[in-house]
Amino acid sequence: MTYIIRDMPAQVPKDDLDLLSGVETATLGHWRHFGFLHTAIQPLIPGRRVVGTAVTIAIPGPDSTLLHHLMGLLRPGDFVVVDRLHDDRYACWGGGVTVAAKAAGAVGAAVDGPCTDLEEIRASDFPMWCRGLSPITTRLYDLGGAINVPVSCGNTVVMPGDAVLADESGVVVLRPGEVRGEAEAALKRQEVGKAREEAVRQGARLGEATGATARVLARLG
Repeated sequence: MTYIIRDMPAQVPKDDLDLLSGVETATLGHWRHFGFLHTAIQPLIPGRRVVGTAVTIAIPGPDSTLLHHLMGLLRPGDFVVVDRLHDDRYACWGGGVTVAAKAAGAVGAAVDGPCTDLEEIRASDFPMWCRGLSPITTRLYDLGGAINVPVSCGNTVVMPGDAVLADESGVVVLRPGEVRGEAEAALKRQEVGKAREEAVRQGARLGEATGATARVLARLG
């Protein structure tokens, strides 16, 4: 029954997060291959996009003692990332934890396992990503765990202090030093995409606009 509690990480600069907030995870998915949580981790509230600083926690299957403690450490702008140590039976996150996280100013959370109290999470309007729902909940068993250590969430390593971008398509984490460059590249790509879509609406052919048709014809010739 050991607890490891490390200092809260430095938060990602607000200017960088503001820039990242205009980016779609799917845009980054055009060229990035690392940092995406498994696609099984899906949003419980549709239509939301949030950015924040990763605060990590690892807790064993039936126990949520340390998660309750973490709620008192959270700061505005934090995004909680929960490693469930391979458990997929017990829901550690429900209505009470949601209220506490939102009251502390957290912008969202991702749990590598199920949640519960869907109605309460939606009523709180708290952006939440997880591996579905379960009626079987954790208890305060005092089994140990760790806060602000490297964790695995959705088969992806998440470091405390990482930048998190989460939307309807999924969740991606970036090292703080990557945020500005990746966000700027993504925003430019999104502008190009919007212009292409408008051209297609006006009658252009998608394959010609993207260059796909030229590639196909070159191979046929």
